[in-house]
Amino acid sequence: MLMADRKNSRKIDGVKGIRSRKDYRKAVASARKAVIVILGLNILVFAAIIGLVAADGGLGSMMHALETMNAWYFAAALAVIFFSYSIRYPKWSLYLRRLGVHIRTARSYVIYLSMYSMDMTPGRWGRAVASYTINRLSNVKFARTFPAVVADIFTDFLGFAIVTDVSAIIVGKFIVISFILTLLLMVPFFFVYVERPFIYVKKKFLRIRRRFRIARKLDTIFSTATLYFEHNKKLGVGAFAYSMLLTVPSMFLNGMALYLTMMAFGVPLGLSDIPVVLFIFSSSIVIGIITGIPAAVGITDAALIGQLSFFFPSSINLGLASVITIFFRIASIWFVQAFGFVAFLYTLRYWEPRNPIESSRQGASSGYMRA
Repeated sequence: MLMADRKNSRKIDGVKGIRSRKDYRKAVASARKAVIVILGLNILVFAAIIGLVAADGGLGSMMHALETMNAWYFAAALAVIFFSYSIRYPKWSLYLRRLGVHIRTARSYVIYLSMYSMDMTPGRWGRAVASYTINRLSNVKFARTFPAVVADIFTDFLGFAIVTDVSAIIVGKFIVISFILTLLLMVPFFFVYVERPFIYVKKKFLRIRRRFRIARKLDTIFSTATLYFEHNKKLGVGAFAYSMLLTVPSMFLNGMALYLTMMAFGVPLGLSDIPVVLFIFSSSIVIGIITGIPAAVGITDAALIGQLSFFFPSSINLGLASVITIFFRIASIWFVQAFGFVAFLYTLRYWEPRNPIESSRQGASSGYMRA
């Protein structure tokens, strides 16, 4: 039986993971459909928020907030959000270098931005579109670059956790709840970074595969996972430590975008309010992510409205909290999707390499693609 398992394992390892253009295009098409559906759901959520405010008699306060809005503050919020995403690029670049993939900075930066066109997919796994683009550009296998995508998502989530816990301590409220929520946020990544559970599942699969031929359809998935863990070890702890030096400031800037959005609608804020705003921002995102709902549709919106009203009862009513939430979600989701989609459209040119022969040679050697 042991010999049979080893033989089956060699067969799976020989598949070399996801490799066909058809597999990639199916995955990308599914992610794109998910984004469209979630955008539609966001619109429905916004409509529901407006409806609830109207039913509560707060439609007048919403209209007043829109009429007196300072567009310059909101434009500054958009600029801060774009800058916050841009300063995370060096960690993506570091991941690729650690994995032995070298691409021109300009191309790598656009590929990095294209990931955010799929941020509305469940768990943000649609960011794997970057691995497909790199494969088409330099023939580097999906499993080789996917650890960079996972690391990018993980450090983003860890950044949310750190900002939430630190700001909760400073504010002095919901500290225990915050630590519990952020701990739950990290649990799924245990199975992504610790190989032992996968090895256990793979052994079970090998026995099932030997008895049932239909199970062999999963060979590609297990092969890709095997290669993923093999390459993931190359990142090292140092890469994650460096990443957090960029991620935490980035999350701070995203929180400041909420601060600017509140100021755009005339909320009187001072420097002492920054920790509170950061807590509202990060904890609302964490609550939404834990639910597992793509883009946390409705959950994060409700958390933002509730906390804005709770922490600023004298200056923010239900109508104003709703307006701030809608505009901040437009800035933090739709705006990100917009520049990510523009980058994604640009990267489509890499899906058909100009020189397939040269691309194949470069990919087979060092993963480098000349300009």
